[in-house]
Amino acid sequence: MSACAPPHTPQPHPPHSPAPPRRRLHLEGADLSAAVAVFLIALPLSLGIALATGAPLQAGLVAAAVGGVVVGRLGGCPLQVSGPAAGLTVVTADLIHRYGWRTTCGITVLAGLAQLGLGCLRVARGALAVSPAVVHGMLAGIGITIAVAQLHIVLGGSPDSSVLANLRDLPAQLADLHPASVSMSALTLALLLAWPRLPGRAGRLLRRVPAALVAVTGAAATAALTGLALPRVGLPSWHSHALAGLPEGPVLGVAAAVLTTTLVCSVQSLLGAVAVDKLVASRPGPQSRIGRSDLDRELLGQGAANIVSGALGGLPVAGVAVRSTANVKSGAVSRNSTMLHGVLVVVAALLMVPVLEGIPLASLAALVMAVGIQMVSLHHIRTVTRHREVPVYAVTALGVVFLGVLQGVCLGIAVAVAVALHRLAHTRITHAEERGVHHLRVRGQLTFLAVPRLSRALHLVPQGAHAVVELDGSFMDHAAYESLQDWRSAHTARGGTAELTGRRGGIRTAGQAPSAECRCRPWTPWRNHQSCFAGACAAPAGQEAGGELARGISSFQRNTAPLVRDELARLAREGQRPAQLFLTCSDSRLVTSMITASGPGDLFVVRNVGNLVPPPGEEHGDDSVAAAIEYAVDVLGVRSITVCGHSGCGAMQALLTTGGGDESTPLQRWLRHGLPSLARMSGDRLGGPRLAGRAPADAVELLCLTNVVQQLAHLGAHAPVARALARGELELHGMYFHVGEAQAYLLAGSEEGTVFEDVTEDVRRGEDVCGPARSTIETGLNQFYGRPLSSDPRV
Repeated sequence: MSACAPPHTPQPHPPHSPAPPRRRLHLEGADLSAAVAVFLIALPLSLGIALATGAPLQAGLVAAAVGGVVVGRLGGCPLQVSGPAAGLTVVTADLIHRYGWRTTCGITVLAGLAQLGLGCLRVARGALAVSPAVVHGMLAGIGITIAVAQLHIVLGGSPDSSVLANLRDLPAQLADLHPASVSMSALTLALLLAWPRLPGRAGRLLRRVPAALVAVTGAAATAALTGLALPRVGLPSWHSHALAGLPEGPVLGVAAAVLTTTLVCSVQSLLGAVAVDKLVASRPGPQSRIGRSDLDRELLGQGAANIVSGALGGLPVAGVAVRSTANVKSGAVSRNSTMLHGVLVVVAALLMVPVLEGIPLASLAALVMAVGIQMVSLHHIRTVTRHREVPVYAVTALGVVFLGVLQGVCLGIAVAVAVALHRLAHTRITHAEERGVHHLRVRGQLTFLAVPRLSRALHLVPQGAHAVVELDGSFMDHAAYESLQDWRSAHTARGGTAELTGRRGGIRTAGQAPSAECRCRPWTPWRNHQSCFAGACAAPAGQEAGGELARGISSFQRNTAPLVRDELARLAREGQRPAQLFLTCSDSRLVTSMITASGPGDLFVVRNVGNLVPPPGEEHGDDSVAAAIEYAVDVLGVRSITVCGHSGCGAMQALLTTGGGDESTPLQRWLRHGLPSLARMSGDRLGGPRLAGRAPADAVELLCLTNVVQQLAHLGAHAPVARALARGELELHGMYFHVGEAQAYLLAGSEEGTVFEDVTEDVRRGEDVCGPARSTIETGLNQFYGRPLSSDPRV
């Protein structure tokens, strides 16, 4: 996990100072190319989705333009592209069939207002609580419905509004084929499948043109050259374009329609925003300009877009996976690409009408049918199968196909809840004897419902025998815990031995009295270890530390090693490739993997007394730290370096007490590298760094904070770091960990000096805690030095 400083928040300009110059809109070349790529995909798909819903074809162009401009400007996911989505096709088609087009537009406006209300209530993350199996099943059901309906247009006919009716009429449609429509559809599908697979260097260049555009253009050109007589796109005059009307119909029916539209639009957009975050994070190169999505703001942007689109006679708007993926993979770096794609759609709708009217309807139907088939993802099916959620997926998909989207989703949620309750209540307990050791294996969650069966299995263990109870679950309630503890106490009192193991650690008791009961628990293996070292676990006298270390290693080999062996084997093959150098104190209370939520291969860690970085060329310097810095930057190519101090640092206390004057011991000679920090604290005229919301508690904490800033300056003076900073390939971060509060603070500059800010507050506010941290660190350092970071950092 990267310890990144929050972006600097500019302070209001003084009232009597001249206004700062207005920033001009700067369009990156990557945004321009990404906008063109997304536009070329969006144009045929928008027409095809409008055709599939039965709406005026111009409604698809209106929704694409509004989704690009409005959501692009107001949404919380800068790189997500919104517009008419295939996931809304079934819902919109049903609304048009029931209420007509103008009422459907009114329902879209009401759904947008509902989204605005949900965004104001800040409940966007609640949508992520829906089981992925329900979402995948909903998309699969919609895809099946789309594919079956568009198949009739591909064959030259017209679809019905019901899936069952379309399936019933399919044999008659197959008997009455229209060769022209079938040939154009086949050509479209062939180009869609073949274009992404073009081989060689020429193919690599040609594949930059979207396959959807090539397929539709190829079919239109072929139809025009051969003179085939078949239905084509008909765009009516914009003067006769139908706008939204007041919803007409039963109140409950309209309310259900608004709820369904709101649900599908919101869930698809929010899940799409999360997926875009993952795509951006996996994209090579620095991503400092692209922050994590603000889901509540995204919901507000989607609501505003649906209001505008519905009012202008457009289709409902939602985040579209295909266009968003193309936007990210095309290298977009800001929301300008999304907005520009919407502008290009407007230009095409006004100036390219003759070109669009040459597209065969069968070609658009084949394109949308292919999209519907792709919505039944084999990857999703494998995922739900691996997680044993096939019933949820199947019920949701079938419910959407035969009953409707809202009904199918409700059925899927009900089945998901039933599956979760079944897993919570279903526990498998087995007993086996192997070489004189009785093994009891508990698979699943251990609750009071399983206590009777657990008790029966435990009483199968004879008195005086050695027993191992393996707990393979993530939850144990109080009743089950008490039952296990009572049995273990009674078993050990009768001369037996008992060992409880689990995925997170283990405990072992051997003939101990109930009064000396071990206070360590299997699910908190590192908790209260000092008490265990002091004898709470009944280790033999004089062997407390060694015995505890051996037990810890044994627990790792038994419980943790099987889970991480594959990952460690991969790291052994590929070598270490950490992204960050983490330099912190040797204090035993600082567990770097715990406070950074990192795993093997994530951090290159350097620890020393006082988290000190000797400046280069310093007399009596320590080359081990400089060697680690050089290796991390030049060999490993880390992208960030974090200096982490902590509360109650013994090195800082020693500096304050002795002043660093005595150099008679190795420790005292090492602490001389902290003298610049002590001098800076004494000479600082601004009061020194502080924590967000409060001043340092005492002189030790003030020195700990000042030391982080000073060591960052020492770090910047090392040649490998200076070169990487100059190339823009490295970021420097400062961090302070308060041990007693278990709270991390990140260094940031402000107009009032240097502040260590609470990272959790930034997360709650939805701010990007991994923003352009290097400039923020420089701002904070320049407040102290009065000169840029590249100058001499020593006092």
